[in-house]
Amino acid sequence: MRYIIIGAGAVGGAVGGRLAQSGREVVLVARGAHLAALRAGGLRLRVPEGELTYRLPAVDGPDALGELRADDVLVLAVKTQDTEAALAAWGPAPVAGGGTAAERLPLLCAQNGVEGQRLALRRFRHVYGVCVWLPSAHVEPGVVSAAGTPLTGMLHLGQYPYGTDDTLRRIAADLERAHFGAPVVPDVSRWQYAKLLGNLANAIEAVSGPPESEQARALYDRVRAEGEAVLAVAGIAYASPEEQKEARGDRITLVPLPGAQRGGGSSWQSLTRGTGTIEADHLNGEIVLLGRLHGVPTPVNELLQRLANTFARERRTAGSLPVAELVRLADEVDQESGR
Repeated sequence: MRYIIIGAGAVGGAVGGRLAQSGREVVLVARGAHLAALRAGGLRLRVPEGELTYRLPAVDGPDALGELRADDVLVLAVKTQDTEAALAAWGPAPVAGGGTAAERLPLLCAQNGVEGQRLALRRFRHVYGVCVWLPSAHVEPGVVSAAGTPLTGMLHLGQYPYGTDDTLRRIAADLERAHFGAPVVPDVSRWQYAKLLGNLANAIEAVSGPPESEQARALYDRVRAEGEAVLAVAGIAYASPEEQKEARGDRITLVPLPGAQRGGGSSWQSLTRGTGTIEADHLNGEIVLLGRLHGVPTPVNELLQRLANTFARERRTAGSLPVAELVRLADEVDQESGR
């Protein structure tokens, strides 16, 4: 199988680089300065064993590849806010032997949140969800860092909305040969909703820095409590912290990487790169949406969604809002909501 990584950033670049290292055929899809750097100097993947460089085909869309192959696997690793544009571009792409990518090829949604695969299923017949536990960073064109060892990450895989199949097991085998854990599960959404609860901290980190202080951790507890309350009322199951801990075990330990700056998660990276967009609408905003649908107040998640979008739109510096001020704003919206 050939893997086409649509969005070769932190997650896509780490997955694509590791697959290439294991001997798989990989195509990277990127844009702007990152695409130019990939074409000029290859993908520089910083991992615990050193900096590895992979000179892989790098394109900006399906037209550059011509006809897709029947053995292609599409890995959608763009941020959720960029999903529609990617699906619109790749869905109609012709496949050798007839038909289109949307009709014939497997599409893996390696994204945070739960919305990307729902969007994909409107266009693609064969959609697979991925619960991504992959500590990685992309803040410099052409460079991706992934500090996990002995595994680079854990990628739970499942058909969307439910089930497993032989295609998925073949993909999982490739990933496991490429420094990943890749459990194939019939209920991948249950793992993704558990990950979503953890990702509610992304906006805190993006606007006020890593949630390391007691104040920041207490704020995350409030944000997560809103999320858990919403999922309970909506009847949405999620993997417990104990299940997640057992799945990961001690197989992903972070180590310092020479030349790689210490940074934050995906939302922090978006602000640091000045992309002008952020995924908060599909993280905190997912909880806000469910809260509105089921009559559960979610004022602190709504605040974080709004602040993160403002920071992205105005290109404010990541982590520049003091935690004490963020907590004060959260207290205000809580009071206004009558909680």
